[in-house]
Amino acid sequence: MTPAAPHPAPAIVCCGEGMLELSRGGDGQWALGTGGDTLNIAIHLARAGHSTAYLTALGSDTFSDQLLAQWAGEGLDTRLVLRDPARMPGLYAISTDEAGERSFAYWRDASAARAMFAQAGSAEACASAAQAPLLVFSLISLAILPDAGREALLALASAVRANGGRVAFDGNYRARLWPDAETARNWRDRAIAVADIGLPTLEDETALGAAPDSTAIAAHWQALGCGEVVVKLGANGCRLPDGTPCPPPQVLQPVDTSGAGDAFDAGYLGARLNGAGPAEAALAGHALAGWVVMRPGAIPAR
Repeated sequence: MTPAAPHPAPAIVCCGEGMLELSRGGDGQWALGTGGDTLNIAIHLARAGHSTAYLTALGSDTFSDQLLAQWAGEGLDTRLVLRDPARMPGLYAISTDEAGERSFAYWRDASAARAMFAQAGSAEACASAAQAPLLVFSLISLAILPDAGREALLALASAVRANGGRVAFDGNYRARLWPDAETARNWRDRAIAVADIGLPTLEDETALGAAPDSTAIAAHWQALGCGEVVVKLGANGCRLPDGTPCPPPQVLQPVDTSGAGDAFDAGYLGARLNGAGPAEAALAGHALAGWVVMRPGAIPAR
């Protein structure tokens, strides 16, 4: 689907893969929803009243139609959602243990989002996205793409900055999506270099070979050109750009931790767009993440 005629650019464009999500409720039954790291961020931002578009690709099947309608119902601008005539959306299932920690099973190898930059209309979609004041993407956004798509996404990030916008990058690392850690580190570092706001996670950075030191992680990101770096520390909160620790306001017993980091990103970025400083924005991120982990699924119902 080719995007409609030009409209005012949304305040935020999030780019990545939105999938079908299977999550098990308290009754033991599986429910079908939607999720994906940057999609979760986009929906939270739209719910908070920010003009937010999602750049991705879906299929031309019934499930894709339902996802598109669901995203629009959440307030997302879907004009940048491209449609693939042959592929379908990816699917994942969440399993949680007694502590609320999650594990995932994926069926996404042939998803439409993997070919988003090869779709008809992708050039027009990117031209529109390049006008946005803020672009948000992640290492998962890069992981699902072929090299040509990765280059296209980094070029889009550079175009946003050239047009006076800002770029936020989350270093979400899923080892199964990469051939090896070295390849992931290379693309992560290239993405850091075109980002203004960095949102790495201590656990992911350690898995990629970094020392478990939030100060050293922040220094690495800043040395590559990303000036505002918030290192997420899981249950311990985060490290602010100035090095100050920012713990969550209360200790929770999570029901489901899936989507917690995405919710933090949305709360932080939304608060920053509203004029808050990093410390206040981090507390907003903690609040939204805390709300999410006390409910099943990456995007609990409002």
